[in-house]
Amino acid sequence: MSRAEVAPGQAADAAVRAPRPLWTFGLLRSELVTTFRRWRTLALLGVLAGVPVLVGVAVRIETRDGSSVGGRGGEGPAFIAQVTNNGLFLVFTALAATLPFFLPMAVGVIAGDAVAGEANAGTLRYLLVAPAGRTRLLLAKYATTMAFCLVATLVVAVSALVVGALLFPLGDLTTISGTRINFADGLGRALLIALVVAASLIGLAALGLFVSTLTDSGIAAMATTVGLLITVQILDQIPQLHAIQPYLFPHYWLSFADLVREPVYWDGLVKNLELQALYAAVFGSAAWARFTAKDITA
Repeated sequence: MSRAEVAPGQAADAAVRAPRPLWTFGLLRSELVTTFRRWRTLALLGVLAGVPVLVGVAVRIETRDGSSVGGRGGEGPAFIAQVTNNGLFLVFTALAATLPFFLPMAVGVIAGDAVAGEANAGTLRYLLVAPAGRTRLLLAKYATTMAFCLVATLVVAVSALVVGALLFPLGDLTTISGTRINFADGLGRALLIALVVAASLIGLAALGLFVSTLTDSGIAAMATTVGLLITVQILDQIPQLHAIQPYLFPHYWLSFADLVREPVYWDGLVKNLELQALYAAVFGSAAWARFTAKDITA
């Protein structure tokens, strides 16, 4: 059928059904604004920003008489032993302290509520009336969740940097390997670590989004996602399960500590990013398959 033979009504319907690129960007912008304006989101970010403050003040109080804080200067939370020497280490400490639970829990709440929250509020059906399509809407939800991963991680890092600068000296950084790098290089590594930590959460974000498509209850989706997070974290700590642990999404989370070595150890970092990409692909595909076939009643 030629264009001239298409009825005006059909052409109008086709124009409505075909989402324009600008409309797609508008959908993403709307999702971002809606998510980051919610009091729940702001409260989560506020709690995350408060963790470095508590850690920094605790270290400052413990070391005010000249004593040293516990730790060996190794991986993960043991960065805390170096905080008094260089406030930049508070960034690494805060990220290591929040990554096992606080950051993933916040991401789980946002991801779990992405679709189920709309269904529970009765707005999901109206979103699909607009010329977005289920695939574009789901991609916008996932992109918004990943944006939250990045923002939440940067909130922790910036808060830690500010508190570290106020309470402790800043200067050249002594790496885990014992070599020294200048402050600018150390700051660059801190930014890179924040990006790696944010990327470490994309697998969990996809898992939470998939769970969100399985129910119309936002609270149930959030609770299930956080429950799965806790369960997997426990499984990752049981020695008898060492055979499956490298396939659990949080297993390589603390590999970001290798960025504070000289030279940098890339093996754990690469394995972490590959594992997150695998989880994102599997659960992202599962979320798409479920959402595109789901009967939307709310």
